[in-house]
Amino acid sequence: MTQATKVAVVGAGIMGSAIATRLIEAKQAVTVFDLDKAKVAALTAKGAAAAASVAEATRASSFVILSLNHADIVRSVVFGDGGVAAAGSPEKLLIDMSSIDPADTAQMAKKLAAETGMKWLDCPLSGGVPGALAGRLTVMAGGEAADFEQARAVMQHLCANYTLMGPSGAGQTTKLINQLFCAVLFQAVAEAVKLAEAGGVDPKAIPAALKGGRADSSIMQEFMAKFAARDFSATGRIDNMLKDLDSLQAFALKTKTPMPMTGQVVEIHRLLCAAGLGPRDSAEMMRLLDGKTS
Repeated sequence: MTQATKVAVVGAGIMGSAIATRLIEAKQAVTVFDLDKAKVAALTAKGAAAAASVAEATRASSFVILSLNHADIVRSVVFGDGGVAAAGSPEKLLIDMSSIDPADTAQMAKKLAAETGMKWLDCPLSGGVPGALAGRLTVMAGGEAADFEQARAVMQHLCANYTLMGPSGAGQTTKLINQLFCAVLFQAVAEAVKLAEAGGVDPKAIPAALKGGRADSSIMQEFMAKFAARDFSATGRIDNMLKDLDSLQAFALKTKTPMPMTGQVVEIHRLLCAAGLGPRDSAEMMRLLDGKTS
Protein backbone atom coordinates (compact mmCIF):
# COMPACT_ATOMS: atom_id res chain seq x y z
CA MET A 1 0.00 0.00 0.00
CA THR A 2 1.32 3.46 -0.92
CA GLN A 3 2.11 5.63 2.09
CA ALA A 4 -0.34 8.48 2.61
CA THR A 5 0.86 11.95 1.68
CA LYS A 6 0.85 14.43 4.58
CA VAL A 7 -1.20 17.46 3.55
CA ALA A 8 -2.25 20.52 5.55
CA VAL A 9 -5.38 22.39 4.45
CA VAL A 10 -5.55 25.94 5.78
CA GLY A 11 -8.98 27.46 5.31
CA ALA A 12 -12.01 25.22 5.81
CA GLY A 13 -14.60 27.31 4.01
CA ILE A 14 -16.79 25.93 1.24
CA MET A 15 -13.91 25.08 -1.11
CA GLY A 16 -11.35 24.24 1.55
CA SER A 17 -13.73 21.79 3.16
CA ALA A 18 -14.44 20.12 -0.18
CA ILE A 19 -10.72 19.85 -0.94
CA ALA A 20 -10.00 18.39 2.49
CA THR A 21 -12.92 15.96 2.22
CA ARG A 22 -11.70 14.67 -1.12
CA LEU A 23 -8.17 14.15 0.22
CA ILE A 24 -9.50 12.35 3.29
CA GLU A 25 -11.57 10.06 1.06
CA ALA A 26 -8.42 9.44 -1.00
CA LYS A 27 -6.77 8.15 2.21
CA GLN A 28 -4.29 11.01 2.52
CA ALA A 29 -3.09 12.20 5.94
CA VAL A 30 -4.90 15.53 6.25
CA THR A 31 -4.33 18.17 8.94
CA VAL A 32 -6.74 21.12 9.03
CA PHE A 33 -6.59 24.62 10.44
CA ASP A 34 -9.33 27.23 10.44
CA LEU A 35 -10.40 29.88 12.94
CA ASP A 36 -13.94 28.44 12.78
CA LYS A 37 -13.78 25.44 15.11
CA ALA A 38 -17.10 24.05 13.87
CA LYS A 39 -15.70 23.77 10.35
CA VAL A 40 -12.62 22.01 11.68
CA ALA A 41 -14.78 19.65 13.76
CA ALA A 42 -16.79 18.68 10.69
CA LEU A 43 -13.56 17.59 8.99
CA THR A 44 -12.05 15.84 11.99
CA ALA A 45 -15.26 13.80 12.14
CA LYS A 46 -14.37 12.58 8.64
CA GLY A 47 -10.82 11.64 9.63
CA ALA A 48 -8.70 14.79 9.51
CA ALA A 49 -6.40 15.90 12.32
CA ALA A 50 -6.85 19.38 13.79
CA ALA A 51 -3.94 21.79 14.24
CA ALA A 52 -3.80 24.53 16.87
CA SER A 53 -2.02 26.91 14.49
CA VAL A 54 -0.97 27.29 10.88
CA ALA A 55 2.62 26.63 11.90
CA GLU A 56 1.61 23.38 13.60
CA ALA A 57 -0.26 22.27 10.48
CA THR A 58 2.77 23.16 8.34
CA ARG A 59 5.17 21.35 10.64
CA ALA A 60 3.08 18.17 10.38
CA SER A 61 2.86 18.16 6.59
CA SER A 62 4.84 17.92 3.37
CA PHE A 63 2.34 20.02 1.43
CA VAL A 64 0.37 23.04 2.66
CA ILE A 65 -2.78 23.90 0.72
CA LEU A 66 -4.25 27.38 1.21
CA SER A 67 -7.92 28.02 0.38
CA LEU A 68 -8.49 31.63 1.40
CA ASN A 69 -10.48 34.62 0.17
CA HIS A 70 -8.02 37.48 -0.28
CA ALA A 71 -4.34 38.24 -0.78
CA ASP A 72 -4.15 40.06 2.56
CA ILE A 73 -5.42 36.95 4.34
CA VAL A 74 -2.95 34.77 2.44
CA ARG A 75 -0.11 37.12 3.40
CA SER A 76 -1.11 37.05 7.07
CA VAL A 77 -1.47 33.26 7.13
CA VAL A 78 1.93 32.75 5.51
CA PHE A 79 4.02 35.48 7.13
CA GLY A 80 2.12 36.37 10.31
CA ASP A 81 2.84 35.07 13.80
CA GLY A 82 2.53 31.29 13.88
CA GLY A 83 2.12 31.17 10.10
CA VAL A 84 3.49 28.96 7.35
CA ALA A 85 6.88 30.70 7.28
CA ALA A 86 7.42 29.96 10.97
CA ALA A 87 7.59 26.25 10.15
CA GLY A 88 8.59 26.40 6.49
CA SER A 89 11.57 24.49 5.13
CA PRO A 90 13.02 23.63 1.69
CA GLU A 91 11.49 20.15 1.51
CA LYS A 92 7.94 21.47 1.99
CA LEU A 93 5.72 22.93 -0.76
CA LEU A 94 3.00 25.56 -0.43
CA ILE A 95 0.07 25.08 -2.85
CA ASP A 96 -2.09 28.19 -2.92
CA MET A 97 -5.53 27.28 -4.28
CA SER A 98 -6.90 30.74 -3.45
CA SER A 99 -7.71 33.21 -6.23
CA ILE A 100 -5.54 36.29 -5.69
CA ASP A 101 -3.59 38.90 -7.65
CA PRO A 102 -0.76 37.52 -9.84
CA ALA A 103 1.73 40.19 -8.72
CA ASP A 104 0.96 39.55 -5.03
CA THR A 105 1.51 35.85 -5.66
CA ALA A 106 4.91 36.34 -7.30
CA GLN A 107 6.05 38.71 -4.54
CA MET A 108 5.01 36.37 -1.73
CA ALA A 109 6.50 33.32 -3.42
CA LYS A 110 9.85 35.08 -3.71
CA LYS A 111 9.71 36.19 -0.08
CA LEU A 112 8.83 32.71 1.25
CA ALA A 113 11.67 31.09 -0.71
CA ALA A 114 14.16 33.70 0.49
CA GLU A 115 13.14 33.35 4.14
CA THR A 116 12.63 29.58 4.44
CA GLY A 117 13.62 27.85 1.19
CA MET A 118 10.01 26.68 0.88
CA LYS A 119 8.64 26.83 -2.66
CA TRP A 120 5.24 28.24 -3.69
CA LEU A 121 2.95 26.93 -6.44
CA ASP A 122 -0.09 29.04 -7.28
CA CYS A 123 -2.92 26.65 -8.12
CA PRO A 124 -6.24 28.47 -8.48
CA LEU A 125 -9.06 26.20 -9.54
CA SER A 126 -12.22 25.90 -11.58
CA GLY A 127 -14.95 23.35 -11.02
CA GLY A 128 -16.23 24.40 -7.62
CA VAL A 129 -17.34 22.10 -4.83
CA PRO A 130 -18.72 19.37 -7.14
CA GLY A 131 -15.42 19.23 -9.02
CA ALA A 132 -13.40 19.05 -5.81
CA LEU A 133 -15.52 16.28 -4.28
CA ALA A 134 -15.32 14.24 -7.49
CA GLY A 135 -11.59 14.85 -8.00
CA ARG A 136 -12.41 16.57 -11.31
CA LEU A 137 -11.07 20.09 -10.77
CA THR A 138 -9.34 22.12 -13.43
CA VAL A 139 -6.21 23.65 -11.90
CA MET A 140 -3.99 26.19 -13.62
CA ALA A 141 -0.58 26.34 -11.96
CA GLY A 142 2.22 28.89 -11.78
CA GLY A 143 5.71 28.10 -10.55
CA GLU A 144 8.74 25.95 -11.26
CA ALA A 145 8.34 22.73 -13.27
CA ALA A 146 9.94 20.63 -10.51
CA ASP A 147 7.47 21.97 -7.94
CA PHE A 148 4.59 21.37 -10.35
CA GLU A 149 5.63 17.73 -10.64
CA GLN A 150 6.15 17.39 -6.89
CA ALA A 151 2.59 18.62 -6.30
CA ARG A 152 1.16 15.79 -8.42
CA ALA A 153 1.25 13.65 -5.27
CA VAL A 154 -1.67 15.79 -4.07
CA MET A 155 -3.20 17.02 -7.32
CA GLN A 156 -3.74 13.53 -8.69
CA HIS A 157 -6.55 13.18 -6.14
CA LEU A 158 -8.15 16.56 -6.91
CA CYS A 159 -7.76 17.27 -10.63
CA ALA A 160 -8.93 16.06 -14.00
CA ASN A 161 -6.99 18.84 -15.71
CA TYR A 162 -3.74 20.09 -14.15
CA THR A 163 -1.63 22.43 -16.29
CA LEU A 164 1.55 24.41 -15.70
CA MET A 165 0.96 27.84 -17.25
CA GLY A 166 4.33 29.46 -16.56
CA PRO A 167 6.29 31.01 -13.67
CA SER A 168 4.88 32.17 -10.36
CA GLY A 169 1.69 34.17 -10.87
CA ALA A 170 0.85 32.59 -14.23
CA GLY A 171 -1.74 30.32 -12.65
CA GLN A 172 -3.46 33.34 -11.11
CA THR A 173 -3.42 35.18 -14.44
CA THR A 174 -5.06 32.17 -16.07
CA LYS A 175 -7.69 32.10 -13.34
CA LEU A 176 -8.53 35.74 -14.13
CA ILE A 177 -9.10 34.67 -17.74
CA ASN A 178 -11.30 31.82 -16.50
CA GLN A 179 -13.35 34.29 -14.44
CA LEU A 180 -13.66 36.61 -17.44
CA PHE A 181 -15.26 33.81 -19.44
CA CYS A 182 -17.51 32.74 -16.56
CA ALA A 183 -18.77 36.24 -15.75
CA VAL A 184 -19.50 37.14 -19.37
CA LEU A 185 -21.18 33.78 -20.03
CA PHE A 186 -23.35 34.02 -16.89
CA GLN A 187 -24.62 37.36 -18.13
CA ALA A 188 -25.16 35.95 -21.63
CA VAL A 189 -27.16 33.03 -20.20
CA ALA A 190 -29.34 35.38 -18.15
CA GLU A 191 -30.07 37.57 -21.19
CA ALA A 192 -30.74 34.51 -23.38
CA VAL A 193 -33.30 33.26 -20.86
CA LYS A 194 -35.15 36.57 -21.00
CA LEU A 195 -35.04 36.65 -24.81
CA ALA A 196 -36.36 33.08 -25.04
CA GLU A 197 -39.19 33.90 -22.66
CA ALA A 198 -40.06 37.04 -24.64
CA GLY A 199 -40.20 34.98 -27.84
CA GLY A 200 -42.33 32.22 -26.40
CA VAL A 201 -39.53 29.64 -26.40
CA ASP A 202 -38.95 27.43 -23.36
CA PRO A 203 -35.44 28.45 -22.22
CA LYS A 204 -34.97 25.05 -20.58
CA ALA A 205 -35.03 23.53 -24.08
CA ILE A 206 -32.20 25.73 -25.36
CA PRO A 207 -29.21 23.76 -23.98
CA ALA A 208 -30.28 20.53 -25.70
CA ALA A 209 -31.12 22.37 -28.91
CA LEU A 210 -27.72 24.07 -29.10
CA LYS A 211 -25.62 21.21 -27.74
CA GLY A 212 -22.58 20.59 -29.92
CA GLY A 213 -22.97 23.86 -31.81
CA ARG A 214 -20.68 26.86 -31.65
CA ALA A 215 -22.79 28.52 -28.93
CA ASP A 216 -22.52 25.49 -26.66
CA SER A 217 -20.70 25.79 -23.34
CA SER A 218 -20.63 23.99 -20.01
CA ILE A 219 -22.04 27.12 -18.36
CA MET A 220 -25.05 27.13 -20.67
CA GLN A 221 -25.58 23.41 -20.13
CA GLU A 222 -25.26 23.66 -16.36
CA PHE A 223 -26.94 26.97 -15.61
CA MET A 224 -29.54 27.92 -18.24
CA ALA A 225 -32.28 25.73 -16.77
CA LYS A 226 -31.32 26.94 -13.28
CA PHE A 227 -31.60 30.58 -14.31
CA ALA A 228 -34.86 29.93 -16.17
CA ALA A 229 -36.35 28.30 -13.07
CA ARG A 230 -35.23 31.26 -10.92
CA ASP A 231 -33.40 28.66 -8.83
CA PHE A 232 -31.31 30.83 -6.51
CA SER A 233 -29.69 27.97 -4.57
CA ALA A 234 -26.03 28.65 -3.87
CA THR A 235 -23.36 27.43 -6.28
CA GLY A 236 -21.10 30.46 -5.77
CA ARG A 237 -21.17 34.07 -4.59
CA ILE A 238 -21.55 37.21 -6.68
CA ASP A 239 -19.24 39.17 -4.35
CA ASN A 240 -16.51 36.55 -4.75
CA MET A 241 -16.82 36.87 -8.52
CA LEU A 242 -16.64 40.66 -8.19
CA LYS A 243 -13.45 40.32 -6.13
CA ASP A 244 -11.86 38.36 -8.99
CA LEU A 245 -13.23 40.77 -11.59
CA ASP A 246 -11.77 43.72 -9.68
CA SER A 247 -8.40 41.95 -9.74
CA LEU A 248 -8.86 41.36 -13.46
CA GLN A 249 -9.59 45.04 -14.09
CA ALA A 250 -6.61 46.13 -12.00
CA PHE A 251 -4.37 43.78 -13.98
CA ALA A 252 -5.82 45.03 -17.27
CA LEU A 253 -5.22 48.64 -16.21
CA LYS A 254 -1.64 47.86 -15.23
CA THR A 255 -0.98 46.13 -18.55
CA LYS A 256 -3.03 48.65 -20.60
CA THR A 257 -5.26 45.87 -21.92
CA PRO A 258 -8.62 47.09 -23.34
CA MET A 259 -11.59 45.11 -21.99
CA PRO A 260 -14.81 46.91 -22.95
CA MET A 261 -17.23 43.97 -22.61
CA THR A 262 -15.69 42.77 -19.36
CA GLY A 263 -15.98 46.29 -17.97
CA GLN A 264 -19.73 46.28 -18.50
CA VAL A 265 -20.11 42.88 -16.82
CA VAL A 266 -18.00 44.05 -13.87
CA GLU A 267 -20.37 46.96 -13.33
CA ILE A 268 -23.38 44.64 -13.47
CA HIS A 269 -21.80 42.59 -10.68
CA ARG A 270 -21.10 45.79 -8.75
CA LEU A 271 -24.75 46.81 -9.19
CA LEU A 272 -25.89 43.42 -7.86
CA CYS A 273 -23.65 43.81 -4.82
CA ALA A 274 -24.95 47.36 -4.25
CA ALA A 275 -28.47 45.89 -4.26
CA GLY A 276 -27.48 43.58 -1.40
CA LEU A 277 -27.21 40.45 -3.55
CA GLY A 278 -23.44 39.97 -3.19
CA PRO A 279 -23.56 36.89 -0.94
CA ARG A 280 -26.01 35.15 -3.28
CA ASP A 281 -25.75 32.97 -6.38
CA SER A 282 -25.13 34.23 -9.92
CA ALA A 283 -28.72 33.26 -10.77
CA GLU A 284 -29.66 36.48 -8.97
CA MET A 285 -28.85 38.17 -12.29
CA MET A 286 -32.38 37.13 -13.25
CA ARG A 287 -33.83 39.33 -10.52
CA LEU A 288 -32.09 42.33 -12.03
CA LEU A 289 -33.35 41.53 -15.54
CA ASP A 290 -36.83 40.85 -14.12
CA GLY A 291 -36.80 44.30 -12.52
CA LYS A 292 -36.63 42.91 -8.99
CA THR A 293 -33.84 43.05 -6.40
CA SER A 294 -35.45 41.42 -3.37
